[in-house]
Amino acid sequence: MAARAVSVLLWALAFVLAVALGAFQRMTGPTYPSRGSVELHGQELGYRLLRTHGGEGGLQVRIAGVGEDVRGVVEWRRYPTDEPWQELAMARTGEGALEAVIPHQPPAGKVEYRVVLEADGQEVAIPAGEAVVARFRSDVPAWVLIPHILAMFAAMMLATRSLLEEFRPHRPRPRGLVLATMVLLVVGGLFLGPAVQKYAFDAWWTGWPVGTDLTDNKTALATLAWLPATLLALRNRPLRGAVIVGWLVMMGVFLIPHSFRGSQIDWSSHPAPPPAVEQSL
Repeated sequence: MAARAVSVLLWALAFVLAVALGAFQRMTGPTYPSRGSVELHGQELGYRLLRTHGGEGGLQVRIAGVGEDVRGVVEWRRYPTDEPWQELAMARTGEGALEAVIPHQPPAGKVEYRVVLEADGQEVAIPAGEAVVARFRSDVPAWVLIPHILAMFAAMMLATRSLLEEFRPHRPRPRGLVLATMVLLVVGGLFLGPAVQKYAFDAWWTGWPVGTDLTDNKTALATLAWLPATLLALRNRPLRGAVIVGWLVMMGVFLIPHSFRGSQIDWSSHPAPPPAVEQSL
């Protein structure tokens, strides 16, 4: 009974660590919305500006809770370029919000934008510092995206569980856990990962040696780091050293924010866009 309780506790710990790592990746990545607040005429306005857009249509920019006397424009341009900023007047909705839509861009196309609000001669920029960078992508089918996410999450959890099992006294080697981790890395990272990339950005692989996409590179590195433990597990050899090193490398690369230095269009080969025409919301 005590052994079973310890096993349940270790599974719970592995799950919690995997969830925490996944949340950290999500919240520190370049696709997580930019959030904050500004003050205009004594009123605090919260904002949430999107940094990714999937599918057709343009990128919606919305500031909620603004007064009737507040006007706003969205300043945007393709990123990274030194093109002049274009302006989109924001329209008021029936929900007390100002909205505008940045024109659709091809997959992997990025834009930078900011919102400027004005009331009674006072202006405030959102965000106050550097403009927000957003990337466009195509839709990824759920039947590809969900298994990819689940497989990578499960790989992190099983790798952690393998590590914890190695420190339990008088327990058999966690061969099954180690091998299952490798299967999940291969299926989720090396097969479903490129499929997600293909649907989103029309490219199977943009990491080394054809590109610098850190998401692709870190997946390959995590798989290679777990390979020694896998080979030792297949030969039923001691695993502790290989599991420790593999786990440290895997968790280290997975701490790199998701989508950091991801696919990005080189705008030098694309003509500058014409002045934007305001779109209906």
